Amino acid sequence: MVQAVSPDAARPRRRDVVANGVPATLTTYFGSNWTLAGPDAPPPPGPEVLYPMAFLVEQAANTTVQAHYHAANQWQVVVGGGGRMGKHEVAPVVVHYSNAFSSYGPLVSGEAGLHYFTLRNGYDPGAQYIPAARDRLRQVKRQFREAKHLAGPPAAALPAAALAAAALAGAVPAGAEVLVPLAEDGMGALRYRLAAGESVTGPDPATGLGQFWVVTAGAMALAEETLPPLSLAFVRPDEAAFTATAAAAGLEVLVLQYPRNPAHL
Repeated sequence: MVQAVSPDAARPRRRDVVANGVPATLTTYFGSNWTLAGPDAPPPPGPEVLYPMAFLVEQAANTTVQAHYHAANQWQVVVGGGGRMGKHEVAPVVVHYSNAFSSYGPLVSGEAGLHYFTLRNGYDPGAQYIPAARDRLRQVKRQFREAKHLAGPPAAALPAAALAAAALAGAVPAGAEVLVPLAEDGMGALRYRLAAGESVTGPDPATGLGQFWVVTAGAMALAEETLPPLSLAFVRPDEAAFTATAAAAGLEVLVLQYPRNPAHL
């Protein structure tokens, strides 16, 4: 069954943190951080376990988080503020992917801070910062992989013909805007824009290892719930293809899929 979390449901798990000396606010949507758990907490899942983790990070203004890496495959979506990721200027909506053990950054926030979702399909014990962790990185079997796409502001108008032309023939449903082309192993990112009441069915989840759906504008109708912007849904690879339906305000939603065969396993 598809798991979905709205910002209202996640708000009780909002807390202030300091990471790499940088103050931020962290809102947990999916998963748990075992480093903050008590002594009686169960052991964290191994790297082979499908374990969705999702956080909304609100990085303070005019701060810098050093380049670092994680132990799980990761999507990030910039949803507020602005700044730089590495050498690239970022603003809503930027989509960024990095393989496990692929270093990226630094993350530099501007005057309005930098707000982004961090989305993983496996457990991660915490960021490993460069250069201190560079020696550990050399000891890990890995495949460097990174992708970045500036999708433009939410709800920007695009003619339907342009959306259809952008779809990958035979791989993506008509009407999808391709942000990161779907690779042979299933990794890729799409965006759908729907008018009120319209529905779209996403890619077959079996082609990847989990999908996050991110509402960036409008609202998504799901069962008896209406999911506003900054809502998330996670679709497992053994589930049926997910169908999204736009509520009265229309819908803009991202689909972020992970590769089937994690290179670090």
